[in-house]
Order: sequence, then structure tokens, then C-alpha cells
Amino acid sequence: MKASSSKRSPWVYGALILMLAALILFSALPLVASIWQRSGAAAPSGPTQLESQAAGYQLVLEREPNNQTALLGLLETRLQQGDLKSALIPLERLAQLEPEQTRYALLLAETKAHLQDYSGAAALYRTLLAKDPFSLAALKGLGKLYLTQDRPQEAVALMQTAITGAIQRQTRTPSPEGSAQVTSLQLLLGEIYLDQNRITEALAVYETAQQVNPEDFRPVLAQAMVFEQQGNLQQAAPLFQKAQKMAPPQYQDTIQQLRRQSSDN
Repeated sequence: MKASSSKRSPWVYGALILMLAALILFSALPLVASIWQRSGAAAPSGPTQLESQAAGYQLVLEREPNNQTALLGLLETRLQQGDLKSALIPLERLAQLEPEQTRYALLLAETKAHLQDYSGAAALYRTLLAKDPFSLAALKGLGKLYLTQDRPQEAVALMQTAITGAIQRQTRTPSPEGSAQVTSLQLLLGEIYLDQNRITEALAVYETAQQVNPEDFRPVLAQAMVFEQQGNLQQAAPLFQKAQKMAPPQYQDTIQQLRRQSSDN
């Protein structure tokens, strides 16, 4: 049965899966989660006032180039102005001053990607992955970058390599955290397949993830969302119910809302 045109796209479903369970970006990197909303939103102050704020921060930085309060203030002001190119200057400095704070490097990479500096963004993501090959945020960012450049097979290979490495590490040193990370990586791979409308392969990934980690509700929820998007409510409904029972309390209300949306369609 074909999905109706009113249903959400597969990409939206992939994003929802990650937002619900992996907490990949939004808990660890609040700036990245809000940068485009801030840059695209109406500024709370007039342009003259914002430029005056920026000038004030720049005066401070002329005297104290490493003043992080001024750097952050200038970054926020440039985002309110929607001037991502100028935002690169304080952001690059913050990334240099705080190399252990990966959020700055990630935000810098995402900003470069948005400005179509794909090689610069890719270099930053690869540097982060050299330090942590299983960084979910960096893998997601680099995978998205490949998709933007119409290089889907490289995005798939990136995630498959990461999954293989994570499974090997989990085999050597089992832990609940390692198991959850393997599942998160599989969800990222499923998201890439969904972006390409490769539904059968996405479902196969979720089925494998469910078998590998049967206590994790996320693969079950992912399958439910895909079936619902396809219009296959008979298969989606019991999976939504199962995922809700398996999920921690903080996710159950959201899953209940998704179940209601599914039954209303």
C-alpha cells in the first residue's frame, strides 16, 4: 500500500528516531541544535543595535583576543544577524582555545558545511573521528555531508565501518553503553537508507539491531515508524505498542503521541 502524500518523509522519520532515543546531538551539542533556527529567526533587536553589540565585543577582543565571553557574545550576535560567514571568526577562535570541547569543532564543521565549504567541514569531522572513531555527532555530520554531495555509498560505508568497529569493541569489552552505541550507529545507517528511500535495507538494519540488542526499544520504534510512513498500519500498531512498553518513562508519552498520529492517518 502506498503512503499518502500527507505523510512525513522518510528523512523526517529518521531524524525523529534519533531525537527520541539516541540523544546524539541535542543533549551534547545544544548550539548545533539551534544554530540554523537562530540564524533564520527574526532578530530580537534592530540591526543597528546588533551591530553596536558586535562592535562592542570586537573592541574587547582587540584588547583581549582570548576573552571567551566576548567571543561567545560575538558569535551569538552574528547568528542573530544571520551572518554565518562572520560567525566563523569567533567560532574558529573558540575551537582553538577549547580543543577538548568538541561542540565548538562540531558547530564549526556544520557551519562550514552550510556555507558549502565541504572540504573544510569534512576535514574537521575526520579530525574528530581520528580522536573518537565512534563519535555519533561527527559520524552523523560527515554522513549528512556525503549525502549533501550526492555520495550515498560513502555515507553507507562510513557507518558500516563504524558499526563493525563498535561490534568488535563490544565483543572484546562488553558493556551496556557499548551495546547502546552499536544500536545508535545502526540507527544512523538506517537513517541514511531512508534518506535514499531504500526502505527494505533500512528495515533489515532495524531487524538486525533488534536481534543484537533485544532490550532496546529504538529499533522496534524505527520499524513502526517506517511501516506507518508506508501506510501499513496493521504492522505499525503492534510495534508502536511494543516500543512503548519497552521504552523508559521519559519516552513513553512521545511514543503514545506517535501511536495516536498513526491511528488517525
